[in-house]
Amino acid sequence: MTSIPRDGQSVASPDSAMSADLSTTPPEYTIDELARVAGTTVRNIRSYQDKGLIDPPERRGRVGIYTQTHLGRLRLINHLLARGYTLANIMELLKAIVEGHDLRSILGLETAISSPWNTEAPRHYSYLALARMFGRAISRPVLKRSIALGLLEPDGLGYLARSPRALAAGVEMSRAGFPLDDVLDIIEHARGHFQAVSDRIVGMVVRELDRFGEGQLPPPAEVPRIVDVLWRIRPLAMVTLETEMMRALEISANKYLGDRVAGILASLQEEKRER
Repeated sequence: MTSIPRDGQSVASPDSAMSADLSTTPPEYTIDELARVAGTTVRNIRSYQDKGLIDPPERRGRVGIYTQTHLGRLRLINHLLARGYTLANIMELLKAIVEGHDLRSILGLETAISSPWNTEAPRHYSYLALARMFGRAISRPVLKRSIALGLLEPDGLGYLARSPRALAAGVEMSRAGFPLDDVLDIIEHARGHFQAVSDRIVGMVVRELDRFGEGQLPPPAEVPRIVDVLWRIRPLAMVTLETEMMRALEISANKYLGDRVAGILASLQEEKRER
């Protein structure tokens, strides 16, 4: 089970922490961990279970184990509540869905839409652990900017990283000598561009769903196909974005670094001619 270290427990070394961050095992949560990751309370989770809004956890001895499916459902409930729906509204919506469609198919559609794209398990870091990982590069202003960008979240006496791999990448860039402020500048600048691209990708999915009428569920026979499309678009979108990012980096490298190297070679040749 993926667990989040607490203050007072031993903190893994930076190298072992980064090694653990690369794990691809789907994260699992106790009810306390799930409440923290989902931004809700243990009391709410138990209430949702009692009302049938989320499935009970898998029992392992006396401990209930929750998965990404539970997290996706909780985020959907939170999203609907934020839009003004009551729990009674949400229960009626789910009941109507179940009555008109195959339960497994419609839950598959819900999961395909609401499941987190980032499957990393969040990780807790004490300030001391961050200081060990980043050395002098970590400072209060840098920490404040990281929180503002959502890279770290205050969590008790420490901080929660939603993407430990991104944090590990920051450690490596810092060790390579790049100022963290420059790295944060790049992230801040890129956010708007990535959001615009992501909105267009999701827009394609919305148009596919809206073919059956805005705000209407697809016919039961169409649900499996749409679920398949939704799951397929996830890795395809990531491959497309990664490919375009590598293409852009290659162009930039040739534009700036290539010109700089060419200038150095030209200068060396000029020196040779003058000798």
